[in-house]
Amino acid sequence: MKTKIFRLSIGLMAITTLFLASCSSDDDGGTDPEPEATCTDGKMNGDETGVDCGGSCTPCEDTNLTGSLSEDRTLDASKSYTLTTTFSIESGATLTIPAGTKIIANLESGDETSTYIVVQKGAKIDIQGTAANPVEMTSANEAAGDWGGLVIAGNATTTEGTDATAEVGQIIYGGTDDADNSGSISYLIIRYAGAQINPDSQYNGLTLYAVGSGTTIDNVAMIDGKDDGVEFFGGTVSASNFYLENNEDDAVDWTEGWNGTLTNAYVLHTIDGFSTAVEADGVNGNPTLANFTAVSTTGGTALQFKKTSGATITGLSLVGYNTTVEMKDAGPLANVQIDGADADPALSYIATQTVDVSTFDWVNSSTNSNTSVLSGSLTSELTLNSNVKYFLDQTFSVESGAKLIIPAGTEIVADVESGDETSTYIVVQKGGEIDVQGTAASPVVMTSANETAGDWGGLVIAGNATTTEGTDATAEVGQILYGGTDDADNSGSISYLIIRYAGAQINPDSQYNGLTLYAVGAGTTIDNVAMIDGKDDGVEFFGGTVSASNFYLENNEDDAIDWTEGWSGTLTNAYVSHTNAGFSTAVEADGINNNPKLVNLTAVSTQAGTALQFKKTSGATITNLYLEGYATLVDMKDAGPLANVQIDGADATVAGPYNTGTIVEITMFDWATGN
Repeated sequence: MKTKIFRLSIGLMAITTLFLASCSSDDDGGTDPEPEATCTDGKMNGDETGVDCGGSCTPCEDTNLTGSLSEDRTLDASKSYTLTTTFSIESGATLTIPAGTKIIANLESGDETSTYIVVQKGAKIDIQGTAANPVEMTSANEAAGDWGGLVIAGNATTTEGTDATAEVGQIIYGGTDDADNSGSISYLIIRYAGAQINPDSQYNGLTLYAVGSGTTIDNVAMIDGKDDGVEFFGGTVSASNFYLENNEDDAVDWTEGWNGTLTNAYVLHTIDGFSTAVEADGVNGNPTLANFTAVSTTGGTALQFKKTSGATITGLSLVGYNTTVEMKDAGPLANVQIDGADADPALSYIATQTVDVSTFDWVNSSTNSNTSVLSGSLTSELTLNSNVKYFLDQTFSVESGAKLIIPAGTEIVADVESGDETSTYIVVQKGGEIDVQGTAASPVVMTSANETAGDWGGLVIAGNATTTEGTDATAEVGQILYGGTDDADNSGSISYLIIRYAGAQINPDSQYNGLTLYAVGAGTTIDNVAMIDGKDDGVEFFGGTVSASNFYLENNEDDAIDWTEGWSGTLTNAYVSHTNAGFSTAVEADGINNNPKLVNLTAVSTQAGTALQFKKTSGATITNLYLEGYATLVDMKDAGPLANVQIDGADATVAGPYNTGTIVEITMFDWATGN
């Protein structure tokens, strides 16, 4: 209370002083002048009616964008503008938006479809963004579908004719001037657009109605839209450098005979439920996509063509899509020319990305595409990134002297096209190394996009240890050379690896497996590997001296564990599970008997079948064997001696029963099975 009184007394003293000053006169009898407006000090003084504006200062600009603009206007980059309803640039007027300007759609629920910027026929927009200071159009709520984005109506041709009425806003568009100029756009970011009018009618991020080729559009990012990123309704406009991230319908859409060119477009999908990277509809105006890269971490459809639509596409790179080309209405594939040939839905179109995403660093997106393609040969050391999803395109070969390091949590997806199953695999050549650094909490996963047994060739390692095939033998797959004289050879290490859907079939007598080990030496360490849902064997040893431990083998259609060519290592703690009918065996051995060892082998079948099969004179020493559910326990296929197979210290018997051993605890493989 005393403080308040003190402040009041000071105020009275000040008033008295001012009063006396105003009444005093100088030597010539005049009075002191009124304080002057400064206009730039961030204060309201002098005759200003607002902070630094009004009175003798420049009148303040209204920062609310609404209604119609019928004369030229330039916005102020130092101010933030608010869009509350439709803002229409009328014929004859130009809206200029300098670099760094920000426009925010601030609307109430229910106003989404009436809140957008439209450039009418005969009007122009001039967006002058730069890489350092792009123009941004966004929403206050930061939710997809908040507003209607930027709409431009031009006077170029469209299959809808002259003065057509748009599906949104009753906007009039279309004419006969294919060189029509609606202005220019450079370095523009549009976020959270795509308001939904009804299930069949929506706004997009950027909507171009019959826009002519005199219009220039480059460096535009459309992010987190509810509908399309960009849609062309006819017109002849071309554009370049488009970045389209997580637009929920189509990233790029066209209809009504658009026939311009889109150069350097990068599409990114990291959310489920989107429609396509490209959707085309209507007649084929044969637009061109030059350098088009689209990446999905969630599958989906890349290119969809409706009715008789089409395009000429060059420099196409697709990564991660389940469907690459879809002719929705059975239109001719010849309408879609991709890199000089008719489109082929069986092709994956995986290729080196033709558009570098770093081109769009100016967007400052927090979303990472997190994908890369593995293909060709590795001739040095390469460490993968566990935050990146890798797609395997054809053969990836780790050459002699090179090393591939795969950190915990890394995922590699074989994205194969029909007919390429047998050429899609990872191979570590003689003299090369692999270092798989998975953990129980974060195993490394190698799988396929189609998730079908036999999709790809799995992991193949060729070593320099001994094999009955001699030195530099040629593998039954891939013409891989293997075998030598160094039984201590080191091809690297593998820990906590899951391999799914491998086992591609070359012919009835030659197949890939999940893990294929050609003459791999004892210096190589392999532990905690799961081979699941393979078309052929889970693991096959072709000679060599390598030992391994903690193998989980589930529903591999041929043999779970297979060896030949005199393998002489040890496999410790293996669990085999058969719940699908038609498999061959839990263990198949062939060739001479170099007496490999199986320590702690548990095999369980719900479908009967054969547990252990030995061909020719092969054999093994097996300790702690547990078999359950198999109709045949031991099968000496070529009448080889049972004494070659020592089970828990005795010659094998066909009768078994081999159900008293200690079961390998299946919970030790929870890291692979998810319990």
